[in-house]
Amino acid sequence: MILEVIATCMDDALTAEASGVDRLELITAITEGGLTPGIGLVEQVVRKVHIPVFVMVRPHSRSFVYDDHDIETMALEIEAIAKAGAAGVVLGALTPEGNIDEIVLQRLLPLTRGLQVTFHRAFDELADQHAGLETLKRYPQITRVLTSAGPRPAIQSVREMARLVAAVDASPLTILAGHGLAAESITDFIQETGVKEVHFGSAVRYDKSNLAPIDPLVLRMLADRVHSVCL
Repeated sequence: MILEVIATCMDDALTAEASGVDRLELITAITEGGLTPGIGLVEQVVRKVHIPVFVMVRPHSRSFVYDDHDIETMALEIEAIAKAGAAGVVLGALTPEGNIDEIVLQRLLPLTRGLQVTFHRAFDELADQHAGLETLKRYPQITRVLTSAGPRPAIQSVREMARLVAAVDASPLTILAGHGLAAESITDFIQETGVKEVHFGSAVRYDKSNLAPIDPLVLRMLADRVHSVCL
């Protein structure tokens, strides 16, 4: 089992690593769903932690539909993130009609230079997620999909999550379950859905506040529970 946690600063990254986290998603603007962090923070975190660092590539929070200027910004940021030594990037793009934007993927994925790629929760705005998985399977750079299995929190979408997990079986894709998960019920959620990776943000922070620091006691308890599950 893999536990991924959002980090928004160096303190988050160090606390997460010390508390047993397996991977970081490094972002800024957590209250906007996550935007690309500054390259200085990326370089610092990559240098100072020993767990994989995946960096958000999202130029704004207006939508997941991007124009040429946005795409050029994302391309430059991917190149800088790759140069900084990150393990992966987190990205996603939709067409105005609400489908996966393959033109954007075809422009950006060649720039990842061997980095792993997570397709982020733009996936949860798709009308047909299973068709979306078939699209993503065509791109070997994309190794996982961060999803709550639809518009609801993941904890309310157990049946849908299990179906997504089954749909990627025997493929290179992994389902990374996130949004609305709780440390107290994570063991049951994992066993009921079959997910092998889970993603946490506000639930491991003091008072479950997006803007609060990570609570190391809560995170250590969560890490112990996640890593104790045998599927």
